[in-house]
Amino acid sequence: MTESREHATDSAPDRRQITLMFVGLMTAMLLAALYQTIFATALPTIVGELQGVDQMLWVTTSYILAATITMPIYGKLGDLYGRKGLFIVAILLFLAGSVVGGLAQGMDSLIVGRVIQGLGGGGLFVLAQAIIADVVPARERGRYMGVMGGVFAFATLTGPLLGGWFTESIGWRWVMWFNLPLGALAIVSAVLFLKIPSRPRAGRKVDVAGMALITIASTSLVLMSSFGGHQYAWGSPQIIGLIVLTVAAAVAFVAVERRASEPVIPLALFRRRNFVLPTAAGLLVGVGMFGTVGYMPTYLQMVAGVSATAAGLLMAPMMGAMLITSITAGRAVTRTGRYKMLPIVGSVFIGAGLYLLSTLTADGALWHVCAYLAVLGTGLGLSMQILVLVVQNTFPISMVGTATASNNYFRQIGASLGTAIVGSLFTERLVNLLGERLPDGGGAIEGGANSLTPALVRQLPESLGDIVVGAYNDALTPVFLLMVPLSIVSFVLLLFVKEAPLATRIDREADAGSDMPAAATTGSATPTGATGRDSALVPARSPK
Repeated sequence: MTESREHATDSAPDRRQITLMFVGLMTAMLLAALYQTIFATALPTIVGELQGVDQMLWVTTSYILAATITMPIYGKLGDLYGRKGLFIVAILLFLAGSVVGGLAQGMDSLIVGRVIQGLGGGGLFVLAQAIIADVVPARERGRYMGVMGGVFAFATLTGPLLGGWFTESIGWRWVMWFNLPLGALAIVSAVLFLKIPSRPRAGRKVDVAGMALITIASTSLVLMSSFGGHQYAWGSPQIIGLIVLTVAAAVAFVAVERRASEPVIPLALFRRRNFVLPTAAGLLVGVGMFGTVGYMPTYLQMVAGVSATAAGLLMAPMMGAMLITSITAGRAVTRTGRYKMLPIVGSVFIGAGLYLLSTLTADGALWHVCAYLAVLGTGLGLSMQILVLVVQNTFPISMVGTATASNNYFRQIGASLGTAIVGSLFTERLVNLLGERLPDGGGAIEGGANSLTPALVRQLPESLGDIVVGAYNDALTPVFLLMVPLSIVSFVLLLFVKEAPLATRIDREADAGSDMPAAATTGSATPTGATGRDSALVPARSPK
């Protein structure tokens, strides 16, 4: 009891401390977000030089899969033992993966490096969002979450420019080396600025079985979506085996979580409408977002014939729209306390953007690409961080790390599925179209179709170049149309979100005795063991 009281009376950081803390968090988030967009721009050159165009899917999926698996683990461990040390470990893992990738001489070692990066990257966003929730009331949090979305948009705007410059000047390996100084700055910022209230450590038991089972289920799910219809037929023993393994691991996970004293994803989360609906919508948003962002720079370089730097500039309308709407939406939430309509409108824009992208042609005007990407960016800016805020506002501070991580986990499942499905369909269609349309199935090209890079395509005779450009366009654009129904489902789900009042302060004393998952299992508006002082901690009418 004494230990809980000491936890409860930790002094809250003042606004200056919060600002410095926020700068440190944004530095780490910028590290991960900037790298992803730099890498996406350099990807065509990297896989071409390493003779691995047919393995392009794994370069992107490996990172997202590793990040997805670790998200709920970081969230739960942060709730149990504190977030600062985990945050620094996540940065160090990310930098270790950068070194491995920078030294890669083949696709296998590059993919290993991407996996290690993902093991660290999974903690950067989750822990940053949870740390903000530790010290900033929900009503004020909208402003900070909006800036977080703006950081991602800024990174996605400037990343392609840096990726293009690295690729065309000093070499693609600097995509990896660039992370080291930025990562060092992020570590220094974390050490100096992160002043987070302490957490009691006694009597905590890590849910090892749950972590192992969620790893198996997530991995087999993504492998199934990646291999299915591509390397193996959907009815093949390999795919059926992966489906069975996914279902078996998921069922076992649920059984283990029911008995675990500290479940990695408490099943009580799913009793709250304002967790289930925004999380499902976030999963669908992840499919559309990562399926688009991951492959548009490649499309622009191959189809439009622009340089890597120019491809980055052409992505600017999407990121600019996302930056503006994300910050504006966050400020609107802080000012009005209302948030429900923002992601609903956002899902409409996302669907419209995906449909418009599906109409692109190989000989179309570039301004069409820019305009359609801006429509998509507007929808993403209105949706991404607001959905996280809705989830955080549903649970007490002792559960916010787990709830945030679980929400991000399912969004990353969407990202993994989106990247895997789009990548699988795109790669399969591309390989087939090139094989059908190129003379001798690509034998006329030095090194074969797997060695195609943007620079090589520009050097091909016009007859061959037109075939390659047409194949890239016809392989990718139909996939965007297949993702439009996802935005429609997201729109319908978000209509049923209940708009609960946003907390205007954080009452740690009331929450000090509510560290166990039982705080979220009650159907009442206040957590188990809480007092009347919790009115600022959870919604006045917490949706069930």
